[in-house]
Amino acid sequence: MERFLYKNSSYMEGKRVQIDSEFQREKCAKISFVGNDGDRISQLPDEILVDILSLLTLKESARTSVLSSRWINLWKHTPSLVFDAQSALDRIAKRHKLLESERHKYVKWVNSILRSHKSTALKEFKIRFDLDRSSKNSITQWLQFAFARQVQSLELDLDNYGDSSKYYRFPQEFLTLSSCIAPKLKPPFDIFRIHHPPVLDDFKSLKELSFRCIDFSDGMIEFFLHNCPLLECLVVHESDKTSNLEVCGPSLRLKHLEIVSCFGLKSLKVSAPNLTSLRVTSLKGLLLENIPMLVDVSFSCHDCFISVKRWFSQLSCCISQLEILCLDVTSLRRFDSKISEPFEFHLRKLKKLVIEYDPTSDESLVWLAALIRVSPYLEEFVLKYEWYELPKLDREMNDLMRFPHRNIKVFKFCGYYGRYSDARLVKIVLENCPALEKIIIDPSISPEIDGVDVAQNRRKDPKEQLEPYVPNHIELVIL
Repeated sequence: MERFLYKNSSYMEGKRVQIDSEFQREKCAKISFVGNDGDRISQLPDEILVDILSLLTLKESARTSVLSSRWINLWKHTPSLVFDAQSALDRIAKRHKLLESERHKYVKWVNSILRSHKSTALKEFKIRFDLDRSSKNSITQWLQFAFARQVQSLELDLDNYGDSSKYYRFPQEFLTLSSCIAPKLKPPFDIFRIHHPPVLDDFKSLKELSFRCIDFSDGMIEFFLHNCPLLECLVVHESDKTSNLEVCGPSLRLKHLEIVSCFGLKSLKVSAPNLTSLRVTSLKGLLLENIPMLVDVSFSCHDCFISVKRWFSQLSCCISQLEILCLDVTSLRRFDSKISEPFEFHLRKLKKLVIEYDPTSDESLVWLAALIRVSPYLEEFVLKYEWYELPKLDREMNDLMRFPHRNIKVFKFCGYYGRYSDARLVKIVLENCPALEKIIIDPSISPEIDGVDVAQNRRKDPKEQLEPYVPNHIELVIL
């Protein structure tokens, strides 16, 4: 236990959890419980115990209240509120008619926790559930609750598989904030009696923002960029109302940016001197400027007939500095006829290449060999097969796929199904990569394939199929 505390407790690293004065007076009930000699945890200061509880889930930390009078109120001071209800989402996936009742339970659960919560500061606040505009009043109150406590990491994941026209709309009134200082919160308080909108000071602590399935009108995302001076991570998924977005500013601290599946987006301009990682759905309309630190890029292509070489021309300002590249080509059906010819650029700093690919298509992977050849210092190659249906026939592997490479040390194959072509691809990697040290095989398939016994339908067992071909000095890992 002492080792666990030393490695994981921020208190032991000199970072104390801030406990408000009311908490000190309350002393989480009377600190009369000492415990026997074997109960060292209960003898620790309140600050450390709260720090430990913040590492648990909300339901787990709430259960500690039954341990003794010492623990009754401790969990209510946790600075981390993560409302994750994956089990309920799994039930909804199996029986969609449960959606409304499960939504009601989730909203009731969040409200009950917020009513009893006593901390006046939050490190993280995360909502993860299938919610839409019907819960807008509660969602808006939750946001006010988090902003009033100067939350550092905010996630609002309303993963809605229904009609996008019913997405929760981010409150327009948040964009007309005053610069006055909000009244300091003193427990006990009730979030349902807090009616004032956030003020600008409420955003100054934000370091991470993540939004999914939320409607943002033009200007809303830029508002956060300009009013959150500490913001380092911005994630926006599935927001169709945003058409033009500028992530620009010489003083931006932003390091990670994700703009994914925002299909209404026509243009995205990025000028951020501290940006190191970028993930976008498409390069269409993307303009990159002043990104000297960018080393990690991930993008998809939903333009079925676009040139592979044209993708990289749009990354010309940063292509020579990339260290990690993830390319999703699952939607493509045709490439350039001359793609096997050498590229006109070199990825001299690239260390890791990830390719997401639809193995049921008829496309050749010859272009991939050409890409590997212009990445002379590549060390890790990851190929992800995204299965949307199981194959009825095996496919031929193009023997022209040759890419002699002296530095690739790790090859990971996700979605391995045991076809002849799957095994042939592993053999091609072995033939072309003399420095290979490890092969990782992940036989799992995409969750989109429902009601399929994959193990029963798999062509061959990966270990049985590959072990005879893998030399003893190469580690073979089957996940």
